[in-house]
Amino acid sequence: MASLKEVKSRISSVISTQQITKAMKMVAAAKLRKSQDRIMQMRPYAQKLSHLFQNLSAAEQDAQAWYTQQREENKILVVVVSSDRGLCGAFNSTIIKAAIRMASEKYPTQFAKGNVTFLPLGKKAFEFFSKRNYSIVADYWNVFHGLSYDTVAEVGEFMMNSFRNGNYNKIEIIYNEFKNVATQILRTEQFLPVSPVKKTATTPDTDYIYQPNQSEIIIGLVPKSLKIQLYKAVLDSNAAENGARMTAMDKATENAGDLLKDLKLTYNRTRQAAITKEILEIVAGAEALKSA
Repeated sequence: MASLKEVKSRISSVISTQQITKAMKMVAAAKLRKSQDRIMQMRPYAQKLSHLFQNLSAAEQDAQAWYTQQREENKILVVVVSSDRGLCGAFNSTIIKAAIRMASEKYPTQFAKGNVTFLPLGKKAFEFFSKRNYSIVADYWNVFHGLSYDTVAEVGEFMMNSFRNGNYNKIEIIYNEFKNVATQILRTEQFLPVSPVKKTATTPDTDYIYQPNQSEIIIGLVPKSLKIQLYKAVLDSNAAENGARMTAMDKATENAGDLLKDLKLTYNRTRQAAITKEILEIVAGAEALKSA
């Protein structure tokens, strides 16, 4: 059985840890409110813009449009959106494992040849892929330092130029979508080429009046829509990260409380055993004196 001093030291240590996890939970909650507001405001705009863009792309009959060109999938770019910090449960490990699994299962030939390149957005993904000698684009991992549309738009510009110039034949994004505080949904989206709208018998025909003309509108809409799509994914991941960290710190605080109960019970039992032992020694001494 541990000594009273050891148990007391462990109790102090757990109390200190519990105070830290409580503080981290409160910080994550404050950040979550802000990031949740940002993604909730962005989603309707991003969805409407994406729908408009797909409809216009489907209506345009120009087979030379670079953003819809279906090419032989020789070189693949996988954009992995992680976080900069840990202590958020399985948030980062889930996204990294999913990215590797997708690359190895969906593009086995390209992956074996080293033709699958990862673009990490977030320090955790960057550290993982760089330390294991994967082919990566290492210029944009710190996108969460002062997260803004302009910062993400720079990444989107690189991705569009790389696809247009033929550096990559396909670009996919993998990230965690924010659903609620306790739930993140793993999402994989094709960034380029833009997938055509799948029309069904019930899909209504959409007609637009173009001013000045259809081509100019689409050319102006292409970079805007793609950058907004990427920005939405990054904001979703940011909100999901804060939700995951808040949940993880809440669980850690709860576990610390349970551990404290067990330690205090152990402390009381150890203390009672020590007192009982001392009483027995005193009684035995008194009996020995009587016999003498």
